[in-house]
Amino acid sequence: MPKRKGSAAPAQPLPMLHEDGPPPPKRRASAPRASKTKALTNPDENANVLDAPEALRASPDASGPDEQVDIDKAKQDTDFVEDADSDASLSDMSDIESLVKTNATPTKAPKQGGSAKKTPAEKDQKSVAPVKTNKDHTNEPQFLDPEADGEDEADEEEIQAALSRPPPVNSDYLPLPWKGRLGYACLNTYLRFSNPPVFSSRTCRIASILENRHPLRDPNEPPHATKNRPDKEQPADVRRGQEFVEQLCLANVRDIQKMLRWNDKYGIKFLRLSSEMFPFASHEEYGYKLASFASEALAEAGKVAAELGHRLTTHPGQFTQLGSPRKSVIDNALRDLDYHAELLSLLKLPPQQNRDAVMILHLGGVFGDKDATLNRFRENYARLPQGVKDRLVLENDDVSWSVHELLPLCEELNIPLVLDYHHHNIIFDPTQIREGTKDIMDLYPRILATWKRKNITPKMHYSEPTPAAITGRQRRKHNPRVATLPPCPPDMDLMIEAKDKEQAVFELMRTFKLPGFNTFNDMLPHVRKDDNKPIKTPKKKTPKKKAKKIKEEEEEDVEEEEAAEPVQEIIPADEVGMGGPEGRVYWPPGQEEWLRPKKKVVAPKKPKVPPGKELDEKGRIITPAMKKKMEKAEQDKVKEEEQDAAQAEGEKLAKEVEMEIDAVEGEEEVKGKGKGGKGKANKANGVKANGVKKITKSKVDGGTNGEVPPSAKLGRRASGRTRKVDYAEE
Repeated sequence: MPKRKGSAAPAQPLPMLHEDGPPPPKRRASAPRASKTKALTNPDENANVLDAPEALRASPDASGPDEQVDIDKAKQDTDFVEDADSDASLSDMSDIESLVKTNATPTKAPKQGGSAKKTPAEKDQKSVAPVKTNKDHTNEPQFLDPEADGEDEADEEEIQAALSRPPPVNSDYLPLPWKGRLGYACLNTYLRFSNPPVFSSRTCRIASILENRHPLRDPNEPPHATKNRPDKEQPADVRRGQEFVEQLCLANVRDIQKMLRWNDKYGIKFLRLSSEMFPFASHEEYGYKLASFASEALAEAGKVAAELGHRLTTHPGQFTQLGSPRKSVIDNALRDLDYHAELLSLLKLPPQQNRDAVMILHLGGVFGDKDATLNRFRENYARLPQGVKDRLVLENDDVSWSVHELLPLCEELNIPLVLDYHHHNIIFDPTQIREGTKDIMDLYPRILATWKRKNITPKMHYSEPTPAAITGRQRRKHNPRVATLPPCPPDMDLMIEAKDKEQAVFELMRTFKLPGFNTFNDMLPHVRKDDNKPIKTPKKKTPKKKAKKIKEEEEEDVEEEEAAEPVQEIIPADEVGMGGPEGRVYWPPGQEEWLRPKKKVVAPKKPKVPPGKELDEKGRIITPAMKKKMEKAEQDKVKEEEQDAAQAEGEKLAKEVEMEIDAVEGEEEVKGKGKGGKGKANKANGVKANGVKKITKSKVDGGTNGEVPPSAKLGRRASGRTRKVDYAEE
């Protein structure tokens, strides 16, 4: 067994498991279908179909904008649910609004690994995860996004505390040769951008459900965003709106089969199903049961999983908490767990795979008192149906609950514990264990025993923080891909929680030459040879308008031929999106745009310029009239500039003359007083009757004698009379 320096005992094979318990109780039946018109479930064609936010994330507890598949970067125009109108099935906006007021001040991460004291706002941070994802996260309250704090610049005290913590102590053991199953969560990035897209997390807004309760304007035509929308003037029918949701659900379930076969082709045998596969199934008002319309489709998906030997699991979101002091949160959690249990039961998996189909749950917030929260969890866990208890497992988180706090609870209630290495390196008990992967290996026997008692195949989670992360808040953010394997048993089922989904699994396969590493190759940038593209036929030119000669029927035929784009069926439907014979399904880190064709930028056509002609700034050919107009405009411009220059020079000269006059007046007043009178001073100054004064030392006309120009202002004495000065007499 290859290793770096040390070694570790391989995981012992687990015995076969007991038969699963009774199925979960059924909820109210969904309304029967009302319309025969098939809804468009392709988000590229129907604006009402959205990507479920949680499926795009690295994991349900990773909600930062950098931790989800970048739809925009992959050239896909998809709108997310806006913050203004939350449609999350377990959202309780009254709870959130009350917490906004108490948690307005940002909190700091603990200085040490895990058991340091936290503020109430920090403790409750896990329980108020984001309701949904929005493209602009700058204005969101920080408590809504536990990992968004990593985006903020940490203060100096927080950085110093992080830098002063002891370095992690990691194991040098590598679980090779690898015998386990690697998996990813919810979404396959390559299939999501196939044509047509393949993914199991289509969702919608509640507003879309209400709108689709009204019949289409033209019931005989498919729905269209502008041409054939629901007619709100017609009476609404609840059954019609329910059918709209059911068609999204069935499209999600059908795509699971394609995802499973795609995974099997490339050596991936572990998949987490999206909790949003059935939009609003656990909603208090708009919820519904699955068996009435999805039992056959789910059974078909389960049949494929059984045939290929794949493991399927689910991970309810952060609003699903059994330790909350709020009754509304507990009621929502019970409905959500019941929904997940029904989903997994309807897959009709073989006994072992059925027991392995678990539901991973976080304990949630601490609400100011961990002991009281644990007691509430015990009480609410006892209320769960046996079918839910058989599937429920707990996972340590990166905000509140460490492995040392959850392990005794799991041993007490007979609940398997999922070890998340990434979370453990952030929240741990420093009095019992050091940060890193080495010391946690001492707890493997107790952790694995929680699975063995229920005869379930163990599973663990692995992810890594971003390289630039320093503080605890920053380290919560998941890196798009992982660089190594954790020191887990070599036959472990390991879920890789990373934004790049299946590509992160491929990265590990390539790095350690794991089984399946030679089944895939690099994509060609923006080129996909496993899709059937429509044939672009040249458009026929419609004859010029001659209404009397062209019949209306002929015009309609021409329009239909222009609009038609026949599809050339070259690749069989089962092979579409499968990577082709060369398996070109891998894209390098940061190259999401390779998944879609390169956007074409059409440059405007330049007009042909005849010999001897020129183009203006707008690209138009300059005619003689235009040229004459342009020349006149140029002349006017030059003339205006000359006038402006002359005016500026005149104003400058006038200012200089005024300054000189003021200076001379001051001197003359002094001399006049000394000679005994005002009249003598005037006479000495040579004032002339015509009111014009001579200037000999001014700068007018190049310094020659001359008269002050009209623009020059005359100096005035205190008496107000105008006086002239002859500088020659001075």
